[in-house]
Amino acid sequence: MATGKLAVLKFKTATGADEALATLSSLQKQQLIVIEDAAVVSWPEGKKKPKTKQAVNLAAAGALDGAFWGMLFGLLFFVPFLGLAIGALSGALGGSLADFGIDDGFIKSVREQVTPGTSALFVMARDVVMDRVTEAFKDTDIEIIATNLSKEQEDQLKGAFADEA
Repeated sequence: MATGKLAVLKFKTATGADEALATLSSLQKQQLIVIEDAAVVSWPEGKKKPKTKQAVNLAAAGALDGAFWGMLFGLLFFVPFLGLAIGALSGALGGSLADFGIDDGFIKSVREQVTPGTSALFVMARDVVMDRVTEAFKDTDIEIIATNLSKEQEDQLKGAFADEA
């Protein structure tokens, strides 16, 4: 099982998450971050549903499986009767998703913010050299929309990106 922290980063373009993933891949090669797993949601303008893909080529040995991402993206974007589905699935899947900080609030937040014309990068990472990673993204408009970091870690990350913006 993956041991890193999950963050969901929103981009104002449908290609922003793919570009950020390419940057993270480069940073991983420089040993500035360990990506345990990642997935991209891109929602081109005019499309009814977003496109999702898992970045299996970047994932470390502890990666989450495709079923996790499929279940998460299904809950986020493809469940038609959301209120009923979340309630039922939260009880059935609560333990597995709760381990990653995924609850009704997480699902609602991501769903409301990832809209047509935007994209999001879901990344499970550890061993981050924060100043170098932040530097690599200094000219990128990133919004952190969900994370299972501690409040202090989340504030530090948000502050680092805000300082660079």
